[in-house]
Amino acid sequence: MLSTCWTRRLIMLAGVVVCMSSYAYAQATGDYAVFVANNIWMMVATFLVFIMHLGFATLESGLVQAKHTVNILFKNTMIVAIGLLTYAMWGFNLMYPGEFSIGNWFGFAGWGISSPEGAAGLIAYADGGYTYWTDFLFQAMFAATGATIVSGAVAGRIKLRSFLVFTFFFVGFVYPWVGSWKWGGGWLDQMGFYDFAGSTLVHSVGGWGALAGALLLGPRLGKYVGNQVRAIPGSNMPLATIGVFCLWLGWFGFNGGSVLSADPEAVSRTLVTTCLAAAAGIVAAYFASSLLQKKPDLSMVLNGCLAGLVGITAGADTVSVMSAVIIGLVAGALVVLAVITIDSKLKIDDPVGAISVHLVCGIWGTLAVGLFSMNPEHTFLKQLTGVAAYGVATFSIALLIFFLLKTAVGIRVSEEEEQEGLDIGEHGMEAYAGFQRAAWE
Repeated sequence: MLSTCWTRRLIMLAGVVVCMSSYAYAQATGDYAVFVANNIWMMVATFLVFIMHLGFATLESGLVQAKHTVNILFKNTMIVAIGLLTYAMWGFNLMYPGEFSIGNWFGFAGWGISSPEGAAGLIAYADGGYTYWTDFLFQAMFAATGATIVSGAVAGRIKLRSFLVFTFFFVGFVYPWVGSWKWGGGWLDQMGFYDFAGSTLVHSVGGWGALAGALLLGPRLGKYVGNQVRAIPGSNMPLATIGVFCLWLGWFGFNGGSVLSADPEAVSRTLVTTCLAAAAGIVAAYFASSLLQKKPDLSMVLNGCLAGLVGITAGADTVSVMSAVIIGLVAGALVVLAVITIDSKLKIDDPVGAISVHLVCGIWGTLAVGLFSMNPEHTFLKQLTGVAAYGVATFSIALLIFFLLKTAVGIRVSEEEEQEGLDIGEHGMEAYAGFQRAAWE
């Protein structure tokens, strides 16, 4: 028989083994629980960003004439499909190449999507923040947004097929390529340029495309007659308002999901800065439109909300709460000035104010990081360099795509189609069949 001393030693050793096993089990299950929580939040954020496409569709439908409603809804539906398929086939690996083959400017990880096997695609992926598949789907929701922004600016006069071809190239190649410069670890990321959730990478990129399209298309019929600027009212302001609230809801996922984990402090703080910037944008747009237009304009206030959201997107995680309010206030006033200047002074016809909201306020929000960020490495010069780089590249390529389409197949519908409405001319159907049109329609 074992001596009492050895018996005690074995009991103590067994106890140590049990304690160590319990600790390892607790650590393993604790890590897995955090991983599950992170992944669930990222999936919820993905769903919220998806809702933004409904927001864009309803906002644009409300701000254009009723005779173009089906066309707007059709384009927004196709954009999501094109964005998802091209991002799966090559866009994801173009935006996140892993390694760059041409300097830090271009890289490509291969065709299609395929999750690493086992834990590498699950708990070991992205430091336990989410799975490979969640990463793809979340990023894919962002991809189509750029062309959606363009859709509003060219509404009411662009050929459907030409727009869809533009979307294919813009979403499939331009967005992921220039996106790799920052989010894929390219040259702007290495330089220290910062854009948390896409004031530039998503919104300004779409805004530059919108500007290129609006310039080459020209204004809608009857918009500018002589020296007069003729207002062409939207058809459904309740629908436009619903669209803005859908977008605001979606921004909880857009910015909150960009934390890339369910970290309670980081996510909640980001959502606070996001919401306060939106509220400040609304208030500033109210006062600015009341001052400049004598009466408060609902469309301006709605765009003020979006302006605040676009403005805070670049620095939602790195500016103070009160700085977020300032950023939103400036964005709300800026969007009113931009809409009036672009529409009345520059005579660029943008039916929904997409250029003002996404381009102008996207630039402001990106530069604001250099002014308000609590991280001293986020300098104004670095932010300005990023804004300029994306502006030159995106606007030039978008302008080239539209120009080639204009030369090859045309990009504008006939006068008869435009007057009758793109719903009839392009689709042979009406959104509001049986209703009598208003006098301006």
